[in-house]
Amino acid sequence: MVFCKMSDRTMARQVLLFIWFLSLSSALGQVSYSIPEEMAKGSLVGNIAQDLGLDLKRLKSGKARIFTGDSAEYIELNKERGILLIKERIDRESLCGQTTPCALHFQIILENPMEFYSVTIEVTDINDHSPSFKRAEMKFRISESAATGAVFVLERAMDLDVGINGLQTYILKATDNFSLKLQSQADGSKLVEMVLLKPLDREKQDHLSLVLTAIDGGDPQLSGTAQILITVLDANDNAPVFTHKTYKASITENAFKDTVVTIVSASDLDEGSYGKITYAITNTLDNVPELFEINETNGEMRVTGNIDYEKARHYQIHVQASDDGGLTDSCKIDVDVIDINDNKPQINIMSKLTTISENSNPGTVVTMINAQDPDAEENGKILCSVNENIPFTLKSTNTNFFSLVTDGDLDRERESEYNISMTCADEGVPSLSSRADLAVRASLVWTAVEHRHSRMRKGRH
Repeated sequence: MVFCKMSDRTMARQVLLFIWFLSLSSALGQVSYSIPEEMAKGSLVGNIAQDLGLDLKRLKSGKARIFTGDSAEYIELNKERGILLIKERIDRESLCGQTTPCALHFQIILENPMEFYSVTIEVTDINDHSPSFKRAEMKFRISESAATGAVFVLERAMDLDVGINGLQTYILKATDNFSLKLQSQADGSKLVEMVLLKPLDREKQDHLSLVLTAIDGGDPQLSGTAQILITVLDANDNAPVFTHKTYKASITENAFKDTVVTIVSASDLDEGSYGKITYAITNTLDNVPELFEINETNGEMRVTGNIDYEKARHYQIHVQASDDGGLTDSCKIDVDVIDINDNKPQINIMSKLTTISENSNPGTVVTMINAQDPDAEENGKILCSVNENIPFTLKSTNTNFFSLVTDGDLDRERESEYNISMTCADEGVPSLSSRADLAVRASLVWTAVEHRHSRMRKGRH
């Protein structure tokens, strides 16, 4: 059996690789906090030094700082005390809208040696919004011959709060002729309908006024109201009826304006004006009216705004068919938005060295980058690389986080400066890419003999 003695240089390299692996493992550490929205500026979020097991001296020597990846910074780091504080008031509704849970994600960056830690702060909702209706009044024209059980779709209220603080139920008052019917939808909202309980009599009462109240589940409860004004018309025997209650369609993002999405159709057995049908989009809670319009005569729905998959992947559009006698029917159009590869990866330099010693060992971290692409699936998957024939390579440290490390011996006399091009490309067809350029200089390493000769030369002068 033959035994080979490991050289000191080989052993040193293996030790350095093991140390690099340990530092990489620590870079994957993360901590989470939960805070309510609207906390005052300067409020304490958490003791980040204690929770990450970091010494305050390390925060200072490592020039600890926060990296967010975008321009919005709501949290600040107090290195003297090792704590996170509220930098700017956080409005959960502005930050996340109806998305839950709502969270801030950022990294704590340290240098000498380079490390980063992931921090997640969940922002919880407080009941700071009342339910509200876009219109203070809803007007209906209903025939006195409308059959018991006829359904009239009411405008839904909007509440920016979420969860238990969000909109919970409705109450309809002065309901001798009508009752309220709520239907839960797939998206968690409720379809609000008014159902005729007993026939109307125009000769006894030609106008009705009802009050619809929307109530949230906060403590204390908040509410908003809208008035329902009903004009009673002479007989109209048949209401419009849609061919389908639900229409399904799909459209690619960035579709040209006037692109036809789908066509809805309703019929009415009445003749004359009572059989004439008018179509209208009834959405009032979102931006649907700015993105789509429907031809009131033939039911053809077209694109009128900018469809962006990164803003919304699905639209539920409510359409109402009305005849001239005031009777209505409703349907919904489920529109799926198809993603196209219209965003290039964004490269963010988290931390970098501009000078590196020529005797740096393989695996020395030179730069840390974060790459992001808001597109979906393959269009949003990112691969990063560097130019060839340089003693550097990219290593993935976490999803969309990369470290540029030395991958060979540096020789200042052979190459005093390295021009590094980092390219990040997505996997879309065609692929889109971005590039970041970095210049790194190799610094001189003097031996003890060179130091002595240098001092002697200075002494002669």
